[in-house]
This record gives sequence, structure tokens and C-alpha cells, in this order.
Amino acid sequence: MEYQGYPEGAVIGSRFMYKVYGWMSFALAVTAAVAYYLFRTQVLFHYLMTHSMALLGLIILQFALVFILVFYMFRMSYITALALFTVYAASLGITMSSVFFVYTTSSIYLTFLITAGMFAGMSVYGYFTKSDLTSVGSFAGMALWGIIGAMLLNFWFRSGTFDYVISIIGVIVFVLLTAYDTQKIKQMGQRFATDQEGRKKVALLGALTLYLDFINLFLFLLRFTGNQRES
Repeated sequence: MEYQGYPEGAVIGSRFMYKVYGWMSFALAVTAAVAYYLFRTQVLFHYLMTHSMALLGLIILQFALVFILVFYMFRMSYITALALFTVYAASLGITMSSVFFVYTTSSIYLTFLITAGMFAGMSVYGYFTKSDLTSVGSFAGMALWGIIGAMLLNFWFRSGTFDYVISIIGVIVFVLLTAYDTQKIKQMGQRFATDQEGRKKVALLGALTLYLDFINLFLFLLRFTGNQRES
């Protein structure tokens, strides 16, 4: 069957990716709205900064939500998964509000636009390329663990130069992951072509994956393009 000259599979695939990008955009909007609101009110942000246990609890909650969504997505209802996804996006908005206190609003907006452009370019490449990006994903995944280790190490040494190098590698890694994850999500959607409930959950899981790619790419780029507020 064809739809106005396009194969049915291509139409279904594009609709699936629209849902992925739609839910990803929804999560980004929730995160941005919560972050900006907390920046304007400042009450909750200052509470977390002065109550380390509350901040630690929030971070643990965020890790727990990602773990549940990634490993138990297909064991819960779609509505439950969507609710947890929304809660996670909102909780990340709480921690992301800190960027408004460190960087100027104009530089945050500029970095967001740069991130959006880089993300869109690599995601389009990942969707349309005929090349198998598995090796790229494996390399980026290993490099990501290296970045995490390096960031933990630099937490003690606090080297500005080392942090700069980590940020460069971080941008490269999440640019590569964006292309790889897009291709992987597209393939997952094809495997669930006849399972409507499964496709909705895969779209949500894909949205979470690309959302995290976007957020991390944004944060690493912000170290280069963000202008810090005057003390």
C-alpha cells in the first residue's frame, strides 16, 4: 500500500519519529518552564542549595526515574510511563534552574539555538544514513563512561584546563550519540510496526533517549558559549 506515492512503511516510520520528537520537545518545554520559573521565584532553588540532603534526594529520584523508564517501560501502562517521564522532565528542570544563576539569559538562549541546530543536523543524518552506526554508538558509549570518570576525578583536582578538554570530548560524544540513537530508535520503531501499544512506549523511550542527548549536548556547549553573570 502507498500513501500519495510514498510506501506505507515510510509513512508509518515518519509518523513514529514525529511522536518521538513530539514527546522530546514536550519534555524540553517542561524542563525549560520549570527551570525558568524557579529562577524567577528562587525560593525552591535556595532551599535545595542550603539543604544538601534534599538535593541529594532529588538527584537519587532522577536516577531512579531513568532506571525505571529504561528497564521497566514495557511492564507498565503507557499512561504510567508518560507520567513518570513528565515527572522526570520537571525534576530535571529543578536542577537545570542553576544555569540561569550562572549564565546570562541571552547566552543560554543562544546556546539552546546552537544545540538545536547541531542536534537536528545529526538526528537527520542518523535517520537517513544507510551506514550502520553501531560501531559509532559503541565508541561513543565507551567514551561517555570515560567522561563520567574524568568528571569525577576533576571534582577533586578542579583543573580548568582538564574541564575544558572534558567539555570538548563531551560535545563530540553527544553529537555522535544523537546520530546513533536516532538510527537505533528508527529501527526499534520498525520492529514494533504491528504493535500499537509497543510503538507508543518505544516512542516514549526514544524521546527520553534523545532528550538526554540534547540536554547533555546543551550543557557541554554552554561551557563554551555561555557568558557568566557578574558577581
